[in-house]
Amino acid sequence: MSNPFNLDQKLKEQAKERPAMSKIVRNRIDATLDSLPESASQMNMESFQDHPSKRVHKPLRRTAGAAVAAGVLGLTVFASGFVSPAMADSLRNIPLIGSLFSSIEADIGLRTAGNEGLTTPVNSSFTYQDVKFKVLETVYDGTRAAFLVHVTAPNLNQGMYDNGKDIVKLSSGVENVFFDVNGSRPDSGLFYSSAGANEPDTLLFEQVIPADHTGTIPDQFEAKVKLKLQGMDHEFELTVPFTKSTTDTHNVQPNSTIENDLYTVTVNKAEVTPITTRLTASIALKGEETLSKKEEKQLREIRFAVYDDQGRQLTALSGEGVYQANQLNWENIYATTAKDVKYLIVKPFKVKDDFAEEVKDDQFIKGMEMKIQLP
Repeated sequence: MSNPFNLDQKLKEQAKERPAMSKIVRNRIDATLDSLPESASQMNMESFQDHPSKRVHKPLRRTAGAAVAAGVLGLTVFASGFVSPAMADSLRNIPLIGSLFSSIEADIGLRTAGNEGLTTPVNSSFTYQDVKFKVLETVYDGTRAAFLVHVTAPNLNQGMYDNGKDIVKLSSGVENVFFDVNGSRPDSGLFYSSAGANEPDTLLFEQVIPADHTGTIPDQFEAKVKLKLQGMDHEFELTVPFTKSTTDTHNVQPNSTIENDLYTVTVNKAEVTPITTRLTASIALKGEETLSKKEEKQLREIRFAVYDDQGRQLTALSGEGVYQANQLNWENIYATTAKDVKYLIVKPFKVKDDFAEEVKDDQFIKGMEMKIQLP
């Protein structure tokens, strides 16, 4: 019986039957090879830094109510059009060629980044005593900076972390996370979660870049990420490199407005990359100059479901709102469904569970949907 992992023979056979390797795959392999250490001694080099915590910070943590982007990660995907299933199965067993982002079930935007070769492999690790953080891979599209970190510790077993008082999930054992770019630290928009059941000791971190920062952050940058683990009097500092991997961004300012007897809804701006969609919109209560606490709650329970030109609902990832006079201004972040979307449909709805829910027909505010054409 032939050996299914005889890659040399399979490559020769495929070369006879298939066209040349795609540019995406070639770039992916080149990037992977460039990231590998030049010698075995380099592979064991680790950074040691000791920065005690100087402030207490409770980060926003992505929960089920904010659409956790923590799908099953484990099988890497070799994204190309020239490999046979058998060949792909063989290549999946080679580390770093595939992207872990390719297997994120709950976030189609990050999954697209992995499948389309829009991620960057990283080969850096940070160790203190017996605890090691290894940055595996990053993706940055101008709106979201996401990265995967594998954790190794003697008190960590299959995603369960012993903090000295209790055994908790690894993601629950993380505290005091900060994301710093060029001395600037966004005060919100940082999320983290488990990377999934098949990668229990790997964490997914995401930083949403505020709209007022997007023009000041370069296409290539290094972020300083500081974090602590429960039960450890030590702050880890990770240097995480990011490279913007897509220029295919749609920026539209439709300023589309629609109203009924109660509300006025306006979509001010949509920024769409193949990975992330940022929507800026507002809802105002007609006939009021200011809002009472009850009216604030009334508006807060109205959110925006977004659909692409194929009728697929974009997964809502996070949102921030600000009251102003008689209205609530929202900036919402969604996972983009595809890289070639022609338009978006925005539909205000009344929340039952959370704004990331799959919306039922009876939740929509009738007659208030808007079509946002993308260039």
